[in-house]
Amino acid sequence: MGAGAVSAKWNVYRDGWSRAEGEVIGEALMTISINGEDWVTLMCTPSQHDLLAIGFMLNEDLIQGTDDIDHVHVSEDGCCVDVWLQGPVELPQRGIITSGCGGGVTFEEPEADIEPLISELQISPERLFTLFRELHIPDSLHARARGVHASGLTDGDKILALAEDVGRHNTMDKLRGLCLVQDIATEGMALLATGRISSEMLRKGAKMGCPIIASRNSPTSLSIALAREWDITLVGYARQGMMRAYTRPDRLGYDSG
Repeated sequence: MGAGAVSAKWNVYRDGWSRAEGEVIGEALMTISINGEDWVTLMCTPSQHDLLAIGFMLNEDLIQGTDDIDHVHVSEDGCCVDVWLQGPVELPQRGIITSGCGGGVTFEEPEADIEPLISELQISPERLFTLFRELHIPDSLHARARGVHASGLTDGDKILALAEDVGRHNTMDKLRGLCLVQDIATEGMALLATGRISSEMLRKGAKMGCPIIASRNSPTSLSIALAREWDITLVGYARQGMMRAYTRPDRLGYDSG
C-alpha cells in the first residue's frame, strides 16, 4: 500500500451487484509546530508531510530557504510535523480561511505586495494540453485512488516537479517544498493545476515566480484581477482541446493584430 492512499472495499452495480476493493485517497489532519509551538493544522493527504510544511512556510514568508531550517521531524503517524528553525520567529496569529477544499488557511492578505512578473516564456496551447496529460503518471495517486488534485511545474518542454494532495492548495505548497529541497528553480516556469484557481492559489503561484498559471478548472474573479495586476497569464478550463486565456494570452501565441 503506497503512502497517501488507503485500502477500501465497495459494492459495484454493473448489470448486477459485485464486490470490489482497491484504494481511496487518504485525508488526515496535520499540525505544523515551529520551534516547539503549535502553529496551524491542515487537512491533507498523508504523504510528503515535510515538503508540505516547508512549502507552506515558504508561501507564508516564514522562511526564505533551507538555510533558515535547522531540522524537520515528522511524527510516526504523520499527524505532527515539528520544524526547528535556526533562530526565533514571530508566528502570525490571525489566519484567513480560504476557499480551498478542506478549508484552506493563509496568514497573508490575497493582495500581498507582489511585483509584476516579467518573462519571455512562451507555450503553445497544444503543448499545454500534452503537459496536462502528463500530470497523472501511471503510478500516481490519481491513477491508483482518484479523488486527488495535482500541481506541476514545467519549463514548457517537460514536467520538472509534481505534487498530489486531496487539497488543491496543498499541492502548491508541496510543490514549492519539493522544488526547494531538490533545488529546482521555479521562477520563469509555468504552473499547471487541476483545481480551481482562487486568489490564494494565484498568490502561491505568483510567489513562485510563475508567469503562466493554468488549470483544468475555473478561476475566480479576484484571481483574474490579481493576474492582470501581476502580469500573469491565467488559463482556465484547459481540457479536451479547449482553454480560456483570461489575461496575457500573447504568451500562448495569441496575436491581437
